[in-house]
Amino acid sequence: MIYTPLFVIFLIFVFILVWLFTNTIDKRKWLSFLISLALTPIVYYYVFYPLLNIFSSYHHEKHFDADAWESKPALRYEMSNEIINEQLFLGKTKKEVKAILGKSEWYGWDDSIKANSPEKWNYNLGYKPGAFNMTQECLELVFKNNKVESIKQYQLETKFEEKE
Repeated sequence: MIYTPLFVIFLIFVFILVWLFTNTIDKRKWLSFLISLALTPIVYYYVFYPLLNIFSSYHHEKHFDADAWESKPALRYEMSNEIINEQLFLGKTKKEVKAILGKSEWYGWDDSIKANSPEKWNYNLGYKPGAFNMTQECLELVFKNNKVESIKQYQLETKFEEKE
């Protein structure tokens, strides 16, 4: 887990709320502080975090790990920000990318040839948590001269078929 400033702010916010609540139960500050310190992680992970995920797309981020990429494809979105921001695969060859990320899940559309191009590799990143999230996260690596030229993340809308 990466400790971001937003995560720390949320933890402090939850601690203050729990501390204010425990002060209504008992006026001894030292006892309220100890109880709040013990309850903050529980309240954060079992109350605040689930509610936050329902109403927003906030989620924890993780450093890129090739083993986690392969073993937990539904959680790849947690590593996507590092891949994009650090441009981890920029300049790597197809062989190097295939060794790290595995075989491309599908090829991207290229308007210049009016077909799916083997120069545009796409990977499914899974769905970010959230009750109202209907978009699948995807990663596209564009190759030029057998080397990664650009990396982008995009979303695909999920469509369900209707019964007739």
